[in-house]
Amino acid sequence: MINPVWLNTFCTLVEVNHFTRTSERLYMTQSGVSQHIKKLEQQLDCELLERHGKQFSLTAQGQSLYKKGSQLLKEWQFLERELHNDSPYCGDVKVQSPGSCGLKFYAQLLSLQAKHKDLTIDYRFAPNESVEQAVANHIADIGFLTQAPTLSEVTSHKIGQEALLLITPVTCESPTWQALCDLGFISHPDAKHHAQLLLSENYPEFEHVAQIKRTGFSNQISLILEPVSLGFGFTVLPAHAVGAFNKSELIKVHHLANPISESIFVCHHRNRPLAKRMHTVIDAIKTINTKPIN
Repeated sequence: MINPVWLNTFCTLVEVNHFTRTSERLYMTQSGVSQHIKKLEQQLDCELLERHGKQFSLTAQGQSLYKKGSQLLKEWQFLERELHNDSPYCGDVKVQSPGSCGLKFYAQLLSLQAKHKDLTIDYRFAPNESVEQAVANHIADIGFLTQAPTLSEVTSHKIGQEALLLITPVTCESPTWQALCDLGFISHPDAKHHAQLLLSENYPEFEHVAQIKRTGFSNQISLILEPVSLGFGFTVLPAHAVGAFNKSELIKVHHLANPISESIFVCHHRNRPLAKRMHTVIDAIKTINTKPIN
C-alpha cells in the first residue's frame, strides 16, 4: 500500500512546483521532502521525477500517480471530515444541474436552508456534461442530470421526469416541419439533446438539429425564450424553464402528437460516501412535483 504521507508530499510538490516552498507548506525540511520522494520511488520501483538541476518535470509514471493520487487524497480528506461532522442539517453542500432543473430545485433548496440555518447550499447551473465532470472531479457533491452519466467515476439513479416542449412565437399556429425550418432554431447548451429527443419522434424529416438554420443562442436559461418571444425562431426546452418565463403571452407551447419526457438523474461520485446532509438535499428534491419513476 502506498504510504499516504509520502503521497501527500509528492502531490504537494507537484502542485507547488518548488522543493523549498513545499517544505514550508508541509512544515518540513527540504531534505525531508527529498527523502519522502526518494522513498516513494523506491516503494513503487520507478522514477517519478526527472531532475534538471533545481528544476524537475514528471515522468509518465509521476503524471499517472499525481492524477490518481491527488483524487485519493481528496477522498481521504473528505472521509475524515465526514466522520467528525455528519449532521443531516449542518454543513456545505455543493450542487450542480442544468438550468431547467435548477429553476425549480434551487428555490426548493433555499426553503430547506431557511429551515436549517447551519446548512449552506452552493448551487451552480451548468450543462449536463459539465455537471458530470464536476461530480467526477469532486467539484460538486451532488449533480442533477437530464441524461444518464457516462463517466465511470459517477453513479446515478432516476428520480423523476420532465416534459420537453416545443415553443414558437405566438404567431405560429401550426408547427409544421416547413414552418419550423422557416423560423429557425434558437439554440442553448442542451439544445441538441432536447431537439433530438422531441423532434425525432414527431417529424419524419428530422435527422439532426443541424438541418435547421440557427437563428440565435443563449446560455442563460432565463433568456432562451426572449428571442423566441420576439419572433426570431423556435426552440425545445423542459417544462420548468418554460413555466418560469414571464412573457408567456408572447410564446406558444405546442403539445405534439408524441409527447416526450426526459429523465432526471441524481448523481454523485462512486467512491465518495454521501454525507447525511447530502441525503437531506436529495430527499428535498424528491418531494418536488416531478413525475415519479416506477
